[in-house]
Amino acid sequence: MATFVGPKALPERVDELRESLAEIRARVQQASASGGRQPTLVAVSKYKPASDVLAIYEDGQLDFGENYVQELVEKAEQLPSDIRWHFIGTLQSNKAKTLAHIPNLYAIQTITSTKAATALNKALPEERTAPLNVLLQVNTSGEDNKSGVPSLSSESPPDAELVRLALHIIKECPRLHLQGLMTIGSLTESLASSAKPNFDFLTLVSTRDTLQEALAKAGFPAEGGRWGEGGKLLLSMGMSSDFEAALKTGSDIVRVGTGIFGSRPKKEDVKPS
Repeated sequence: MATFVGPKALPERVDELRESLAEIRARVQQASASGGRQPTLVAVSKYKPASDVLAIYEDGQLDFGENYVQELVEKAEQLPSDIRWHFIGTLQSNKAKTLAHIPNLYAIQTITSTKAATALNKALPEERTAPLNVLLQVNTSGEDNKSGVPSLSSESPPDAELVRLALHIIKECPRLHLQGLMTIGSLTESLASSAKPNFDFLTLVSTRDTLQEALAKAGFPAEGGRWGEGGKLLLSMGMSSDFEAALKTGSDIVRVGTGIFGSRPKKEDVKPS
């Protein structure tokens, strides 16, 4: 385990963070009480100091998410090596090598192309013993400003982009493990999620089901262990404003940032790294 060398958070900040984490954990537990698998809570520490991460790591939080490669690299170097880092930002192929050499990188949730998957598979060091978990980012809202592969429906062709990407990872990228699907969804849906079912979450669930059927038809059933966990592709959906609705819809992974760490500074106010 690495020894943290930076300044630690002040006691009042530690108390504030742990109180927020406890509240989020309780809400996650309540929202997923009727489900089977215990969901994974990823604490999104974008723009927050490593001392904040350490404060809740010492309270038992192991899964953390970062949006920017250099910020993740810097924090991974400073913080304990048993943290499970999830990269949740846009993945550029030229950054694959940098990410791949973070020893405790646990998952990349934003794969959208065979080019990025291939680059990542090639860049992973031979000494890494376990395949790297990857999730395919799906643009469930269809918005032009959102990254992601188009979702699937029962009318989608057998060679739809998402199916081709999943099969490429399974067949051509042995150092990657196709763990599941991820979506961000639209802000409109998130704000309305308490009043009606969230369309983006429902779309990701149906997309997952359709993709699993397509993989089985292609000769890769769940029983083969080539994808997913516990016989299914996991779903990463839900953030601070809508994670409870996501959990009730079947999410396996939720990504909560401001709900734990508080509001973030504006991007332009953060020193580029």
